Amino acid sequence: MGRPSVSFVCQQCGASFPKWAGKCDECSAWNTLVEERQETPSGPGKRASGKSLTLEPLNQQTAAPPPARMASGMSEFDRVAGGGLVPGSATLIGGDPGIGKSTLLLQLVCKLAASGLKAAYISGEESADQVRMRAVRLGLMNVPVALGTATNVSDIIASIDGAERPDILVIDSIQTMFLPTLDSAPGTVSQVRATAQELIRAAKNKQVALLIVGHVTKDGAIAGPRVLEHMVDAVLYFEGDRSHHFRILRGVKNRFGATDEIGVFEMVESGLSEVPNPSELFLADRREDVAGAVVFAGIEGSRPVLVEIEALVAPSSLASPRRNVVGWDSSRLAMLIAVLEARCGVPLSGRDIFLNVAGGLKISETAADVAVAAALISSVTGRAVPKRTVFFGEVALSAEMRQVAQADARLKESAKLGFDHAVMPRPRKATARTGNISVSQPSSLADLIEILGGIA
Repeated sequence: MGRPSVSFVCQQCGASFPKWAGKCDECSAWNTLVEERQETPSGPGKRASGKSLTLEPLNQQTAAPPPARMASGMSEFDRVAGGGLVPGSATLIGGDPGIGKSTLLLQLVCKLAASGLKAAYISGEESADQVRMRAVRLGLMNVPVALGTATNVSDIIASIDGAERPDILVIDSIQTMFLPTLDSAPGTVSQVRATAQELIRAAKNKQVALLIVGHVTKDGAIAGPRVLEHMVDAVLYFEGDRSHHFRILRGVKNRFGATDEIGVFEMVESGLSEVPNPSELFLADRREDVAGAVVFAGIEGSRPVLVEIEALVAPSSLASPRRNVVGWDSSRLAMLIAVLEARCGVPLSGRDIFLNVAGGLKISETAADVAVAAALISSVTGRAVPKRTVFFGEVALSAEMRQVAQADARLKESAKLGFDHAVMPRPRKATARTGNISVSQPSSLADLIEILGGIA
């Protein structure tokens, strides 16, 4: 008989230690180590027995065709998922509390159920009446969705194995689920890992499309062990500022489609409404005569998106001026400030600098360097940038401007929204003109400053 081995697992990062400590050495979190026991084979050299596997050649032809995707009819979700849900796949959806994860999934399963598929919604956080209240608010009461409230994964798997197995199953949320065979509380690392593994195994065996809701930590990462994101087929983040009505569904992993795709939704009284053209929404309240406000032509996945970047440079009375950034990389801003001051003589030291990406969108690509630099220069000089002009491009430490990918798509989207001028780096290959849009191609930040009227 095996003897139990004891380890202490951090509930924040999943690191394991032989002894308890007040602080995790991996993530520096306090009071997060929890004792876990597992059976190990007794005796020296003992190991679990297994059977030999039958290996198949790579070029063997399979008789079964690949499973067809289940399109939801919610085009923004299908775009991020790669065209629809794949039978037998597991998708993890994370997001801040109250951002709208449950609303999104309830609308999604109702659309799938209305198309003739069997859909089940299992809630471990709300009662059945609370879910029905949300369905009434969304106008979805007449859709044939099976509703259940359970936290025991063994009971859920038994329901999947029955004759009335669903085509789509929603688990809301994985942190409330538990296996009775494990002696730990729901939400711990061991329970999250084991319950997810059992649910994914059952879903793949029965060809059920599994949608799992995951809580996030204060740092924005999905709570629980990191291995959870490796176990599932797709990881989607539902982002947005609750002070804004925009919501962004972003794919960070997808075994069946492209990553970094985004779907844009608008939170209205009747739920989440799809936004087919997010550029118009992000620029709806923009004024063209404001210093420090520029339009950036970006790419999110395969979709060009135009968004406004706002900068404010103000005198500071503090010994260490403030650098506040919303929606962009703060270290990238610090680098750009240093380049502007050291290479171009823009007076930025000793001043408070605030940078904001309008609409709650988070930008990660370096192509926003030129737009941010233009916003800073415009705020310092107090002059607005030329009207109906977009900016994009990368900036090097030498203040040179470097080309970025998919310039044609950025220009095409800009022309479609009525912009007639673009400031961008000079590409290696000639760029096809789109509509009546003209192009300025400075080679460095010094040339960009001249285009914007110089610094007095």
